[in-house]
Amino acid sequence: MIATTETIWESFHGRLRQFILRRVPDEQNAEDILQEVFLKVHLHIDALRDEQRLESWLYQIARNAIADYYRSRRKESDLPDTLLLPAVEDTLDDVVRELIPCVRAMVDSLPDDYRQALILTEYEGLTQKEMGEQLGLSCSGAKSRVQRAREKLKDMLLTCCHFEFDHFGSIIDYQPHCC
Repeated sequence: MIATTETIWESFHGRLRQFILRRVPDEQNAEDILQEVFLKVHLHIDALRDEQRLESWLYQIARNAIADYYRSRRKESDLPDTLLLPAVEDTLDDVVRELIPCVRAMVDSLPDDYRQALILTEYEGLTQKEMGEQLGLSCSGAKSRVQRAREKLKDMLLTCCHFEFDHFGSIIDYQPHCC
C-alpha cells in the first residue's frame, strides 16, 4: 500500500498529537506543531523509501518540530528534560528502554569534547555543521569529532554487552558481559 498524507493522518494523528502534547506546555502549540509535522509529511512523503519505517520517520519529524518550537522560544524557556533524553518513542520495546539510562551514563563518561559533540548533535538535534559553528570547528573537524564520539560510544557498548538484532537492525535482546 502506498502511503498518502490522508492515510497517514487517519492512522497516526491521534498518537502523534498525544506524543506532542506530552512535550509542549499547551494544547494550541501542540496543534500547531502537529500541523507543521503533517505539512512536512505532505511535502516530503516521496523521500520515504521504506514504508516499514513510516512510524519512526513520523516521530522523528515530530521530535524535530518540537525541538524547533523550543529553539524558537529559547530566550523564553529552557528545553524540557524529555527532549534531553534520547529519542524515545512510545513504540520502543522494553530492551531499548532498559538501555537508555546506560547509554546516557556512557555518553556522560566520554571526554568533554566527545560528550559535547554527541549531546549537541544527537540530543539537541543540531546538525554537525551547526555544532561546528557553535564550537568554533571546521565542518570536517566537527564531523570527525562526532564520528570519533560515536565510535567511542559504540566501543563502550560492545565492551559492556552482547547485542542481538532483528533483520531491520533493531535491538531485540542483549546480555551484559559482566554483573
